[in-house]
Amino acid sequence: MDSAKIVNIVIALILPPLAVFLANGWGTECIIDIVLTICAYFPGMLYALYVVLKN
Repeated sequence: MDSAKIVNIVIALILPPLAVFLANGWGTECIIDIVLTICAYFPGMLYALYVVLKN
């Protein structure tokens, strides 16, 4: 695991949509994470961790 991925995991815990944006750019996954984060913070954080660790 490289240092960029570790930093992205930390960002996913603090600002989930930013982590998804940095991992994949602007797209459907970013929009889904923004909606999940607005509805409730925890699901947005889990989804961000999933996307970051998937790549």
